[in-house]
Amino acid sequence: MQLLTIGINHHTAPVALRERVAFPPEQVKPALAAFKSLGIAGAPEAAILSTCNRTELYCVTEAAASREAAIEWLSSYHGVDVAELAPHVYALPQSEAVRHAFRVASGLDSMVLGETQILGQLKTAVRTASEAGALGTYLNQLFQRTFSVAKEVRGTTAVGTQSVSMAAAGVRLAQRIFDKMSKQRILFIGAGEMIELCATHFAAQTPRELVVANRTVERGAKLAERFNGRFMPLADVPARIHEFDIIVSCTGSTLPIIGAGAVERAIKARRHRPIFMLDLAVPRDIEPEVGQLKDVFLYTVDDLGAIVREGNATRQAAVAQAETIIETGVHNFMQWLDARSVVPVIRHMHKQADALRRAELERAQKMLARGDDPAAVLEAMSQALTNKLIHGPTHALNRANSTERSTLIELLGGAYQHGKPSDH
Repeated sequence: MQLLTIGINHHTAPVALRERVAFPPEQVKPALAAFKSLGIAGAPEAAILSTCNRTELYCVTEAAASREAAIEWLSSYHGVDVAELAPHVYALPQSEAVRHAFRVASGLDSMVLGETQILGQLKTAVRTASEAGALGTYLNQLFQRTFSVAKEVRGTTAVGTQSVSMAAAGVRLAQRIFDKMSKQRILFIGAGEMIELCATHFAAQTPRELVVANRTVERGAKLAERFNGRFMPLADVPARIHEFDIIVSCTGSTLPIIGAGAVERAIKARRHRPIFMLDLAVPRDIEPEVGQLKDVFLYTVDDLGAIVREGNATRQAAVAQAETIIETGVHNFMQWLDARSVVPVIRHMHKQADALRRAELERAQKMLARGDDPAAVLEAMSQALTNKLIHGPTHALNRANSTERSTLIELLGGAYQHGKPSDH
């Protein structure tokens, strides 16, 4: 069995491509079922991690050509031409896949160095794969060790301290447009973890008004109440854009919620007072064409990268320590994986030896039943077992050349060396 991870992320692909291969939460289980049912590269285990910054498929395969097969499946599933997708895809086999999983969970591969949200997202991905019946011995072990390594990295290094989050970066961007946040009206679209983080940071600036729009009334109203804000039905958003100076959106919608036409009408109603828009969703909630309108400042998750990286320099010293922890974890996991590779061979050897034992035992019982001398029966059974058990090694030694014979003698314990009995 071979471990394989394929995917694209914010390092390898723009958001315009990432959103096309993203998996909404409700699609993950059906996608795993489709992947396994097609027998792609003989993959018996699989898990999908899909966030605003990455889409990754972790799997266990049997075929050497599994990389191409997995990429073709991903492109076919999302209707993206494989020639367009392939240049942006990374394919990581064996130890590279293990190292990548450890770095992702530890926050070393994130846009925000050391951010913690990705660990929760990976745990959700693993739980979903488990519920779908897509996990087995190998991926279960990989992810459990991944969580253990991430815990050690976060507990013993300073990688995650004083991190500049996406939410904090969004506030800093908005402050470039508006001098005083206390005069601004803010609309949050969605009620998930990212919106909650953003609302926390923006609310700390004591804005004039804070409104939450969400498809689910109960969840949206609860979030709005937490920040002394108001709730607004999601369906009302297009008609009420003009009321807000700042709009932050992050939903799981597969289609844009805000179109260019609606924003253009809002700008006219505002008499060209600027609107700051932050789209943290993948796929995007706001049509890209909105960014071309005058008096609109539209930013996506990729646009926040430069601001986030400003805070990374202070944590680079801790990265080396984290990488050391990760390399130790990779080494230990690969040792376990190597040990697992001989399990089928050992099982076969036990099965074969047991079959020989039962055959000779049955033969001895028949001899005893017909009255043969017990001592003679035991002697015959022991000799027969000995001859059959050493037949394989003896045959291999007789057919081996001199180099192979030396290796075999060493492997077999060196019972005889250069024709002389061993002293051991």
